[in-house]
Amino acid sequence: MGTESSGETRKPSLDERIAVVGAGSWGTALAQLLADKGYAVDLWTFETEVCQQIRSARENTVYLPGCPLSERIRPDTDLEAVAREKDLVVMVVPSHFMRSVAMRLSGCLAPRCIVVSASKGIENKTHLTMTGILAETLPGHDPRRLAALSGPSFAREVARRVPTVVTVAAREEAVAAYVQRVFAAPWFRVYTNDDVIGVELGGAVKNVIAIAAGVIDGLGLGLNTRAALITRGLTEIRRLGLALGANPRTFTGLAGMGDLVLTCTGALSRNHTVGVKLGEGKKIEDILAEMRMVAEGVKTAKSVYNLSRRLGVEMPICHEIYRILYEGTSPADGVMRLMTRDLKDELDER
Repeated sequence: MGTESSGETRKPSLDERIAVVGAGSWGTALAQLLADKGYAVDLWTFETEVCQQIRSARENTVYLPGCPLSERIRPDTDLEAVAREKDLVVMVVPSHFMRSVAMRLSGCLAPRCIVVSASKGIENKTHLTMTGILAETLPGHDPRRLAALSGPSFAREVARRVPTVVTVAAREEAVAAYVQRVFAAPWFRVYTNDDVIGVELGGAVKNVIAIAAGVIDGLGLGLNTRAALITRGLTEIRRLGLALGANPRTFTGLAGMGDLVLTCTGALSRNHTVGVKLGEGKKIEDILAEMRMVAEGVKTAKSVYNLSRRLGVEMPICHEIYRILYEGTSPADGVMRLMTRDLKDELDER
């Protein structure tokens, strides 16, 4: 096993037993990354059609079309069978399904198992991050064996071996180092971090800012506007992180600025795409009805709005996105409110 005791690690072997839970685009890409490294990977698929496609055609045509998949990926719709007796379980389900899926795993994970969240979001009712949900729903599992993988990483590019750099955060250095070694490849560089809450907040809140960036583009505004939006969006992420005890340096790194820039500017960003359509005048209900894959920022916007109000953290961009999504505010009015707020010092952290 990758961690024998606190502070002690060994190099993982290709005999590590690995499961990826969730066969969306990101889960499939991570399974392919691990298979490319030589690991056998059990992949849990919710949809029977996806499972059958991967088995028969070695391709996930629903979520990651055009990317051939290794024979070392073994898809299955039996969640408990996929996760049982594994050394490493990677959770890659939509954030609003994390609790229900994790509850099904309670009691069937090996005590030695390390559980990595590669999902990005904040739960609406509890305002917990994904590792927070896992700690609550896996009560018999050592929370020190939880980790979070995040950073600027579009699934399609990872599946195609485009050089990508991410970070993995865990409370225990040995756990982070083990996950780092499992995932690291010549085309997939992995750093470690001990700031779990900061890494998870960066990955979650950037999706809300990405919707805002898409709104800017959908309205036909300029590059000046987008640059300002990204910069002030990072300020909002940092404010929330500081209120929750995160390391502010995390937000200048891969899980902060790196992921934010990618998601706010990349054509493959689902959250940015939602924002563009909102800016063009489409209704959120119609936009979501046309999408099969999840844009995490839509649900996270509600969590961020309520959490920031509870903590007294000023996050005007995120609040305007909430109003656009849930109160019917027009995107143009939201931009005007942001531009005409009271003037203040740039470095004011309140």
